[in-house]
Parts: sequence; structure tokens; C-alpha cells
Amino acid sequence: MAEHHPSTTSIFPGKSSVPSNDTVFFSIYPDFAFNLYIIPTTRTNQLHFLHTEILRFLSPYTSSYIYQHHPFSLTPTPSTPTTPPSLSGHLRYGDNIDDEWFVVFLLFQISHKFPDVSIQVYDSDGEFLLIESAYHLPKWVNPDSVPNRVFIRGGLLHIIPNSLLPGTPSVFDSVRLLSSGVGSEQSRAPEGVQKQLESRLREYPGRIEKNVHKVRVRVPVSVAKVLKHEGCLISLAVEGFYDRDIDTMKYAGKMERFLGERGSAEELVRVVVRMSRAMYAQLMQQTFTAPKCYPALPPRSDVEGYKEAELGMKIACGFEMIYQLKKRQCMEGKGSSWDAFMQSLERNGHFEGLLPGSYLYKRLKLNAELYYKDSSLLERESAMLSAPVQRIDEILALPESADDFKDQELPPSDDDSWLYGGEDELNAVLQERQKEMELYNSKKKQKSKEQDGPSNGSDNFDLKDISKSMQAFVTKVASYEGAEVPEDRNLKGVDFDVDLFMKDMESFVRRQGNEDTGRDVDIGEGSSSDMEFDESEDEIGDEEGAAFMHSYSDALNEELKGTTLSNTFVRANGESVKKDEGTSTATESMEEEFTPVDVDFNLVKNFLDSFSSQDGLPGPASNLLGLMGLQLPPDAPSKRK
Repeated sequence: MAEHHPSTTSIFPGKSSVPSNDTVFFSIYPDFAFNLYIIPTTRTNQLHFLHTEILRFLSPYTSSYIYQHHPFSLTPTPSTPTTPPSLSGHLRYGDNIDDEWFVVFLLFQISHKFPDVSIQVYDSDGEFLLIESAYHLPKWVNPDSVPNRVFIRGGLLHIIPNSLLPGTPSVFDSVRLLSSGVGSEQSRAPEGVQKQLESRLREYPGRIEKNVHKVRVRVPVSVAKVLKHEGCLISLAVEGFYDRDIDTMKYAGKMERFLGERGSAEELVRVVVRMSRAMYAQLMQQTFTAPKCYPALPPRSDVEGYKEAELGMKIACGFEMIYQLKKRQCMEGKGSSWDAFMQSLERNGHFEGLLPGSYLYKRLKLNAELYYKDSSLLERESAMLSAPVQRIDEILALPESADDFKDQELPPSDDDSWLYGGEDELNAVLQERQKEMELYNSKKKQKSKEQDGPSNGSDNFDLKDISKSMQAFVTKVASYEGAEVPEDRNLKGVDFDVDLFMKDMESFVRRQGNEDTGRDVDIGEGSSSDMEFDESEDEIGDEEGAAFMHSYSDALNEELKGTTLSNTFVRANGESVKKDEGTSTATESMEEEFTPVDVDFNLVKNFLDSFSSQDGLPGPASNLLGLMGLQLPPDAPSKRK
């Protein structure tokens, strides 16, 4: 897979420029980017308008979603020589793969609502949408053939074939092709691919609420205030706890910000926390000892109370660690996001060299202010998670006490049996994959039957096909990429000159005989060398040739007498060589000598023996037969026995 280089340009501060491996990347390319009649300023305004429209459209889906790390967001990105202007972003999903597929769901929703955009999405594994639908892809699709060819458009997946765009296209070339409408039908992925993705996304948006876990916890008042006003910050608390190290553990040992001077005297209050199932699992699966400065937990005999307090302690320590870490890393940035936004506009030529204070400059600046206000409100959560220190300080400054959290009717915690009994769900997923693989194999078998005829069927299977296919197979070419499999199985004759071979062997045996009888005899001038043959050798008589063949056969038989190799072959009369009582050794030798080996029969027999020993599992026999386009019926071994 060709390497993708996500853009790190951002008009908002606090964006990470080095995404981690567990990150999904996406870009939305509007068709108006290719309209040559639109001036750059108008194109920028249209991009900003599309940005706010998309965020408003997605708001009902994203407002209640709890992300593992950071929420879905889009950033206007200027054009480059190889990419048109776009709305781009990336999201780290961590251990919660649901975040990645939720992003895919959002992108397909965008493509339905805004049909004049082309969307590209991939992750560290590459084109993971193709991986999901691997059993339904065309044969030409592989990791090396699809860079910049896979897009979402009009609610469908498109894979641009080489016939429409030869070579290795750039994103600019691919998006321009899709926006022109040329070959839109040819680039549509097969129906099986579309259905597979639809099946994967059918669970949304219902899966959003299913992925939420609500649990009662006991936390310090400071933590309760943060969760009350900004519940989305729970993702930062879990991140701080789960990714802790020796340095951040020192912050939890002091709890300076969330316990302060009161320390262990701080009162714990009960609140309900809304988090994802992945976050709950991360908190529950790790044991963690409370810091000495932390308020005492209930006794373990109070099972429910201890569980609530222990979980709350982990959340509180997570908040302390992530707060201090962000503060010391200066994650808040310098200056306001508006200043950064204005600098980005000026750098990208939005004001077209206009003088500050002029009428056109003020008009463009007003439009930019309106856009900034709308986008900032819609992406408030993203900005807060990137720079949480200031917002946490504002919340902790509010005049709220423990009394504000008492006497509240709290709903019970959700059942967490899913955390300990996920085998059913896992088995369901595995069974679904198994059915998909079986369907793929059945279609492949059916296609093979249609191409090869009835000889591959269970009822009409012809064992001669094994011998014929093997002969065709060995005549094919092999290289470092593997052997060429005979698809049509049209046999070709072997170019083998028997007379020349026998003449060479006879000459070799004669020379060996001369060497044995008279090694001290010099070779005369008229004798031929090892690599030259006299023309008179072509005139060897029948008697001399028969004598040679007899001596050659005797030499071979003498060599094999000391082995049991001959007993492993079946002779032409269908019987293997056996020693019966009352049969003389001379008779056995004579029968063995004059009964030739049935090569084809032995080949088929050995194939069936090997196939039978596999017991229905993959093995060398079935793999080789599959390469030759043959499929043995499941009951073939039992019938043979």
C-alpha cells in the first residue's frame, strides 16, 4: 500500500502533528474546487460554508457520542500540487474500534447528504474498507494497485479501475475524474462490497447508545463539578489513568489540583458517569492503589460502596494526571485561536493582498468572523479536549459544594455482565465471518465447475483429471512468485528425444567400462573426447543396442534389489508386489521384472492417500489440487476405502 501522508496543517491550535498508529484519516473534496470560473476567495468562502453545513448536519449524531480520545472534527486544508482543497481530519480511536467505524458511518452520511463531494478514508492498515469486504473484491485489487483509487461518493464506495486512470494517480487526478462524472458506473465497487459495508454500518446510529455504559461512582467534589458541567472530559480522565507512567504517577501521589489543601479530608459524593464500554473496561481491568493523600475508601465488605469509590478514585487520579501533564506541556498554546485562524487566512492568500482597513478587506474579515464563530461553537468539544486546563480551572472556580450533590436520586449502574461474558458476541462475529468465507468458497467452487465442466463434481469426478492436470502443471513455468497454474488444462507434448538420450547413455556406459578394464591405457589420437561423438556411432546395430539395454536394465535392477522401493508401487496389472508362500524367488524376480509400473495410477493413489490423511483439514494435497483447478469431493476418501 502506498504510504499516505496526512496533512498536519491546521488553523486551530493544539492539534497534534504526529498522529499515532491507531488513527483514522479522512478528507472531503468538494467538486467546486475544480470550477475554474470561481475566484480563490469565493472558493474559500464556499469551503467554509460547506464546513459549517456538514458540522450542523452531523450534530444530532455527534452531540451524545463519547469518544475514546478526541471527537470527530474537520479542518479546512488548502490545495497542494497533488491534492485539491479539502476538509480534513484524523481521529485516534485507541482500543475502541467502534470510534473508527462511527467515523465511517458519519462519512457515508455526509456523502448521502452532500452528493457533490468525494471522500477518502484510511488508517494505519491502509484501505481498511477493502479489508472489510475482501471476499467480494475484483481480482485486480491488491494493496499495490489501489493507492488513491478508493473513495466514498453518493453513499457508495468507488474503486477507480486502471482502465479509467492508468498508472499511479494522484488524489487530484482521481477526485477530478469522479467530479466530472466520467466512468461513475465503472468505478462503482461490486454489489457484494456495497452490501458488506452496508451490513457493517447498519447498526448505526443505534449502536451509539448501546456502546454507552452508565455507572455510579464516588468522587471528590472537585471531580464531581467537572463531570457535571463537562461530562465529555471523562475521556481525558480515562486516558490519563490508562496511559499513566512513572512521571504522571507523581502527580497522582500529591493530587494538588483536585484535592488541594483538604487532602484526605475531602468529602466524597455520588454521581453518575456516562462513558463508553471501552473506557469502563480500561478502568476495571487494572488494579490501582489509592494515594495516601486520598480520602479513605469504604470497607471491602461493602461491595457496592467499595466498587463505586474505587472506580471514582481511578477517575480522580486520571483527572489529576492529565491536568498536570497538559499544563506542563503547554498544551493551551500561545495566543487565541482567532489569532491563529487569521494568520492561517493571511498565509493562504484569503485577503488577496488587500490593505487592512479597506472596504473589501473588512468584508472578507467579517465573513471570516462569522465562519469562525459558527465553527468554534460546533467544534467546542474538540477545542476543549485539546486544551482542557483553562476550562477545568473555570469549573473549579464555581461556588459549588458537596451539599449541591447530596439528596439526589441517581439511577442504578448499568449491568456490566457484558464485560465478563463476551463469548456469545465473539462467537456471533466469528460465525458471521465463517458464513462469509463459506459463501465465498461455494461461489468459487461453482465458478470452477462452470469453467472446468462436470469432472469436478462430486458425482462425476474423474480421477484421470488428477494425472492429466499434474502433467500440465509440471510443464508450466515457475519463478520467485510461484508456479503458473494451468487454467485451461490443455496438454502440451514433452519435447524429449529418446534416441539421442539413449545414445548419450550408451556412450557414457562404454566409457565407464573402458575406464574400469584399462585405466592405464592411453586414449589414441583417433578417439573422441568426452563431449564429442563420432558419426559412426549412429550405425550401431540392433544386436549391440539390445545388449546395451539388457546390461543397463540389469544395472538398474541390481541397484534397487537392496531396497524396498519397488514394493511401494502398484504394477500395471493392479497388484502390488507381494511374496506368496510357495513362490520361488526366481519367479518373483521374473514377475517383478516383466510387470511395468503404472505411473498414472500410482500418482492418483498417492494423491488420495495424502488427501485422506488430512482429515478434511488444509494440507499439501488439497492445496496442490486447488492450484490445478481440481476439487475432490468430501466423500472421495471413504469411497476409495
